[in-house]
Amino acid sequence: MSGPLSPLIHLIDDDEAVRSSLSLLISTVGLRVQAWSHPQQFMAGFDAGAIGAIVLDVRMPGISGLTVLDTLVARGVDQPIIMLTGHGTVEMCRRAFKSGAAEFLEKPVDDELLLEALQSAVRQHVQSRERLQAGRQARERYAQLSAREREVLGLIVSGLTNKEIGRAIDLSPRTVETHRAHLFAKLGAESLAQLIRQYAALVDADGSA
Repeated sequence: MSGPLSPLIHLIDDDEAVRSSLSLLISTVGLRVQAWSHPQQFMAGFDAGAIGAIVLDVRMPGISGLTVLDTLVARGVDQPIIMLTGHGTVEMCRRAFKSGAAEFLEKPVDDELLLEALQSAVRQHVQSRERLQAGRQARERYAQLSAREREVLGLIVSGLTNKEIGRAIDLSPRTVETHRAHLFAKLGAESLAQLIRQYAALVDADGSA
């Protein structure tokens, strides 16, 4: 996967040799890499809206990787973060995972382990962003529905037929069918399965509909 919109891996490590070797390694699987020698430079140039992942060294002069991890999480950054260290401890590993790290690897890092972790992290990030986008679209479409259409939608998803819905809310089956047609049009659904998926995306986004 390449191109301006392809996933970008941010690599933050103060060791030039490590940056060079890992950048080359990561690029072999088609991922773009931007290497940073100092966390503050990274923080200043980082685009939180991009798709990708972050590879972050734990021990760096001036500011530790764990502090950077805490800062990123506090800012709501959703890119998965993979921590690297040459002097790992159980406590350091525990703290990293507790703070939100996706993975914790020791140097010298195993090439296959790092690539596997990065590819998994990128897939998860893409899927997460897709769910967020689906949730936003579902909310926008749901907002177009009238109160009665929302009521009918809930009953359709519950598995009721048009006649059963009509009896439940005192409408004729024909009127229910009209509301049903409007629901399909406004939610952009071409089948009952798609309609239910739209509703599920809304529930996932908001916790309720």
